[in-house]
Amino acid sequence: MGLTTALFTGLSGLKTNSEAISVTGNNIANLNTTGFKASRVTFETQILNNLAPAAGPSAELGGTNPIQIGLGTRIGAITRNFNDGSLAPTGVATDMAIEGNGFFVLGFEGNQRYTRAGNFQLDRDFNFVNPDGGRLQGYGIDADFNVIEGVLTDLHLPVGVLKLAEATDSVVLAGNLSTDGDAAVNESILHSNALFGTDLMPVTDAAELLTDLRDGTAAPMFADGDIVSVTGITKGSGTLPDRTFEVGVTNTSGSDANGATLQDLMMFLDDVLGIDNSVSGGVSLDARGTGEIVIQGNTGAVNDIVIDSGNIIVNESMNPTLPLKFNKLQGADGESVRTTFVGYDSLGSPLQVDVSIVLESKEKTGTTWRYYVQSKDDTDVDRVLGNGLLEFDTNGSFVSVSDPSFTIDRDGTGAFSPQQISLTFSSPDGSLSALADSTSQVTALRQNGSPLGTLQDFSVSEDGTIVGVFSNSLLRDLGRVTLAKFVNPVGLVGEGANLFTVSANSGIPAIVGPGTGGTGRIVGGTLELSNTELSNEFINLINYSTGFTASSRVLTTTDRLIQELLQTVR
Repeated sequence: MGLTTALFTGLSGLKTNSEAISVTGNNIANLNTTGFKASRVTFETQILNNLAPAAGPSAELGGTNPIQIGLGTRIGAITRNFNDGSLAPTGVATDMAIEGNGFFVLGFEGNQRYTRAGNFQLDRDFNFVNPDGGRLQGYGIDADFNVIEGVLTDLHLPVGVLKLAEATDSVVLAGNLSTDGDAAVNESILHSNALFGTDLMPVTDAAELLTDLRDGTAAPMFADGDIVSVTGITKGSGTLPDRTFEVGVTNTSGSDANGATLQDLMMFLDDVLGIDNSVSGGVSLDARGTGEIVIQGNTGAVNDIVIDSGNIIVNESMNPTLPLKFNKLQGADGESVRTTFVGYDSLGSPLQVDVSIVLESKEKTGTTWRYYVQSKDDTDVDRVLGNGLLEFDTNGSFVSVSDPSFTIDRDGTGAFSPQQISLTFSSPDGSLSALADSTSQVTALRQNGSPLGTLQDFSVSEDGTIVGVFSNSLLRDLGRVTLAKFVNPVGLVGEGANLFTVSANSGIPAIVGPGTGGTGRIVGGTLELSNTELSNEFINLINYSTGFTASSRVLTTTDRLIQELLQTVR
């Protein structure tokens, strides 16, 4: 019985230590495996043979302990060590590491797997995948780049393909308005040559057909289909954009506007010249019955209108004529300044917006200025977008503004329309003042909005948010990496390739964002190294090897005893 026991214990020692050596060897082999978690072996006694039971003390005798012979050893548990491994920066944007608890969630044809290895890459469809093709799971985004929490999806990052523009909706203006100048009093006043009807009498009704107009002779000034070109007219220090008008009830030439009556043509001129009728001025027939078109602009030197000979002609490409000639009777005056900024619509197309500011009055309480907003990129012919008043106190400090927002039409462009833009004249880092200065100067200090840009790069923040960087300097959230948290991660079943699946003892995973629910944080551009401690593994290897050798000695000794026993029997 004793020799059998010795033989059994020796064999169990060999087997157990051999298996322990295999575990240690696996730990050492995976020293450089990304996210690898080392395992440790714990032994336990296999079976105990009771030769004599324990006895309690009596009045005559003392107590005796049990007499037991152990029948070998076995592996009690092989437990993974899920402590963090060291972090190694790689500089690769798709690499990620978890500092703390939690596992990356991967999708394999509808099945979830879990891993600590964050060596991901982008496949041809721009999905985050691990080396075996598992798709990294996380929260996606809506059309406005807001993360949609609670719904897992494949994380997708179309670098070099995704394009984005941002519409301008806020502009901050800064500078100084010189109070040394004079308040505006006069506006531009221009009169055209006299226009006559078919009876050769001065026209007094704006409803007169253009084809019935005469310049004092029997020949008509216009015919249906004629193209009136307006080009080179100046307003202040700027030149107004060229525009065309087709005579007739139908626009057959793609002109900016068309019409059959004199009123239609005057409305066209009013829009082209950018006269803000809500303040003053406009284009009308002379009330004195002279048949002259009267142009009355807005006050301020920047609003002074100049129309030279040749600025308004008919059929420029064929046989041009000069149907309208204007004489300037009065120029616009008053301290004023003009600035231009470029904004963007929702498709990233540039929008040139002009802001003119005119001194209206000087009072004992301060100064009052009026600003005019216009744009050639408004899809209507009318370039007027709005106006408002600016109030400054006696120290030249900004007090208030009226109507600081305006809209610009983008009909027919595919962009969102109408687009609203707000002007800010006072802010913590810059504002508009009204002080005695040599000249007035205003500029757009800051604005939002960007032209079309392409996704060029990205980074992953601590909370797992993937932030895309576009070529137009815009930053947008493109998704969020999620982590799985287990009550008992040691209970997970390893499947190789650094992957784990749930077991009956691991618990159901809680899928949450990094940094919540007890999970760790994400470190982008970094990989978690193996947590194998090589020095400890070498110590274990020596111990298990020594145990294996000792167990083999038990077998050798047992074999010799058996041989002696057999010889004695013979």
